[in-house]
Amino acid sequence: MIEFQKIYNESCVETLARLERDMIDMTIASPPYDDLREYNGYHFPVEDIAAGLFAATKPGGVVIWVVGDRTVNGDETLSSFKHAFAFKEAGFRVHDTMIYAKNNPIPSDCGKRYRQAFEYMFCFSKDTPKTFNPITMPIQQGKAFKSFRITKVGRNDLAHDHVAPKERKLNNIFFYNVGTSSSKDKVAFQHPAIFPEKLVEDQILTWTNEGDVVYDCFMGSGTTAKVAELLGRRWFGSEISADYVALAEERLAAYLAEESAAAATTKRKVAAS
Repeated sequence: MIEFQKIYNESCVETLARLERDMIDMTIASPPYDDLREYNGYHFPVEDIAAGLFAATKPGGVVIWVVGDRTVNGDETLSSFKHAFAFKEAGFRVHDTMIYAKNNPIPSDCGKRYRQAFEYMFCFSKDTPKTFNPITMPIQQGKAFKSFRITKVGRNDLAHDHVAPKERKLNNIFFYNVGTSSSKDKVAFQHPAIFPEKLVEDQILTWTNEGDVVYDCFMGSGTTAKVAELLGRRWFGSEISADYVALAEERLAAYLAEESAAAATTKRKVAAS
């Protein structure tokens, strides 16, 4: 039986093997691809993980998979696309290919190429996503544009006119700060590569509702757990490194205590009324 609000110190393959079918609303994870990150020597079988996630994901659920590529001897590995094909083979749809662009990428000698400043952020879905709460932005309209109405072609009935929209969905390129400006929890930076909290927040808000189940199969420093907790989602995760589990638990302690205290206060108020 899986407990929520808990990080399991084991390979995600082990965790997935114990899960009931169709129990996860959303997975968000960034695997330690191409040995690009020092991850205690852990190598992961992406085909097995994709198959396990497909079985455990609810119909209409999604996996947000953040991955990039290493350049070896001047040649990009394209591991990101290998992962995408593995998820398709497992049965997922490639619902969207988003870009996670870094406002402040780590300086590096990139040789005869431009600075690497993005990672792919695939949205794999099991059937059509059941939840989509799009992030929107206001449309700036000039005075001249506001005075016009949009009419349907071939109709002269004013009842069919459309008012110009006041907002639109964001593009699928998301820009975030990385490094020390991506979280206020300094303890998190003991991990070599943490998620920007805003990235996780945007994706959880988009694809889930309160009370939904969020999973991270490479929990690392606990960013997914922290954000899911603050947004009122049920969460759990896997992390093969005992050191990183301890790090994530240290980071989460204050937030879990706050949630527990708030719940206790609410319970007392309800009882008093």
